[in-house]
Amino acid sequence: ADNLSDALKKLKITTTDSTADSLEGCLDCLLQALAQNNMETSEKIQKSGVLQVFASLLMPQSSCTAKVANIIAEVARNEFMRNPCVDAGLVPPLVQLLNCKDQEVLLQTGRALGNICYDSHEGRNAVDHAGGAHIVVDHIRSLCSKTDPASEKLLTVFCGMLMNYSNENDTLQSQLINMGVIPTLVKLLGIHCQNAALTEMCLVAFGNLAELESSKEQFAYTNIAEELVKLFKKQIEHDKKEMIFEVLAPLAENDVIKLQLVEAGLVECLLEIVQKTVDSDKEDDIAELKTASDLMVLLLLGDESMQKLFEGGKGSVFQRVLSWIPSNSHQLQLAGALAIANFARNDGNCIHMVDNGIVQKLMDLLDRHVEDGNVTVQHAALSALRNLAIPVVNKAKMLSAGVAEAVLKFLRSEMPPVQFKLLGTLRMLIDAQAEAAEQLGKNLKLVERLVEWCEAKDHAGVMGESNRLLSALIRHSKSKDVIKTIVQSGGIKHLVTMATSEHVIMQNEALVALALIAALELVTAEKDLENAQLVQILHRLLADDRSAPEIKYNSMVLICALIGSEPLQKEVQSMAFLEVVSKLRSHENKTVAQQASLTEQRLAVES
Repeated sequence: ADNLSDALKKLKITTTDSTADSLEGCLDCLLQALAQNNMETSEKIQKSGVLQVFASLLMPQSSCTAKVANIIAEVARNEFMRNPCVDAGLVPPLVQLLNCKDQEVLLQTGRALGNICYDSHEGRNAVDHAGGAHIVVDHIRSLCSKTDPASEKLLTVFCGMLMNYSNENDTLQSQLINMGVIPTLVKLLGIHCQNAALTEMCLVAFGNLAELESSKEQFAYTNIAEELVKLFKKQIEHDKKEMIFEVLAPLAENDVIKLQLVEAGLVECLLEIVQKTVDSDKEDDIAELKTASDLMVLLLLGDESMQKLFEGGKGSVFQRVLSWIPSNSHQLQLAGALAIANFARNDGNCIHMVDNGIVQKLMDLLDRHVEDGNVTVQHAALSALRNLAIPVVNKAKMLSAGVAEAVLKFLRSEMPPVQFKLLGTLRMLIDAQAEAAEQLGKNLKLVERLVEWCEAKDHAGVMGESNRLLSALIRHSKSKDVIKTIVQSGGIKHLVTMATSEHVIMQNEALVALALIAALELVTAEKDLENAQLVQILHRLLADDRSAPEIKYNSMVLICALIGSEPLQKEVQSMAFLEVVSKLRSHENKTVAQQASLTEQRLAVES
């Protein structure tokens, strides 16, 4: 301790009149003390005021420079020392030293700047202000192809410095991307893949940068996919694989890179991991299984990558994913169902899958999750069924396979995501399927649940889908019994409210359903239509210039149907409809104009 105090005192005066030897001795003493107790020594250095002295010792031509930079690097390992280093003005002279040729000086300077930047806003700003990143990127570029140990050590330090400089800072990450650091780092990874420390630094740097959208476009122009897959195949340790996964996941959000990863053979690696880990209960294996299967699903979100792996339904990848669905692992069931939902994104694939028995597999999976089931698996399986039900030719096949009954088992679910998918699946299934729509529309339990969900104000998606399904049951069945069931369950008011939706498609569906109600069961629904103030709403829709042409048209069709009811006709007469309708005779849309003339005649006759 005495030696340290002496050294600190000497340093304060030696800067003015000192020999290099006495200076070296003081610096060695400091380094020794830091090695024994870094934190305590750093505190003493800060209190002594020596930091300011260091700024003047950082001379390119001085023989002590590397040692001074080393001391700063050691001191800056402590969080409480980073701001004092900045305040002492150490960053500009350190950045200047990046221009020198001496490898040891460069190494210690890179360490010092990297440590000052670590988790320090002030440190990063100071380095940015002094232009440090630019010089370091140039160094990495010129050293990139050198594989001697000294160069690799320097590259590792410089990559680490850039990583600390830009970590979780979008502005500085963008700055590095604009400097073109991505192609350089990818090249570096390819050349130095044998060097574990350097590879690790590259991966962390990629992980930092890959979150930014602008970086993905740059990555897509490199062979990053190939390099990462090559590196991945060599890894045995869980931590190393995890590290590569952390870079792959954000990159795989880009469709171009998805395809590159598929072409580079990532899928085969992922399937192998799944096979190795599926029956294990080790924590690392469970984590790897989840990451690999999640990434597999992500790759299938790209249209090209998905179609490449589907291979007309004959692809080995598609077949392997199918085998996940009956598995005992919830994670694989989930990934399998999500993968099917992703494959089911065009009619051709959907038709092929339904013809090849996928529906039964999904229904069996749902069956395993009816009682206290896994919500994410339920949601995924319903998503897959909903997508498969989109092509017209699949609907009847899926209905006769019993999909509607399988889905209805989840009516009791209290989980909005499951409710939402259940509703969407039923709505897709009954589209233009009159018999099925009638059967479901007469199911009192279903209709009552729909009416209940139409009031789910906290879950707009569930509310919207319930309304749309209510309307669809009427529109596709055109059945009096269905209308009676909906009236009995109190569903009319929701259809009237739906006519005021901000979505034209929903307004339209509501108006068409209401017109069918008025045409087929006006007397039954009369009271509810009156209470829901339908006539006032129609007047508003017709008078509003912003209403779409089809909304105006269907509102007039509905008015003509409503005047068959005495109380509703009275309401129509009391509300100056003739005036609004006659204006629409000159509407730019011919169909609207024609319907306005017809409606005007009907109203004139009735009055």
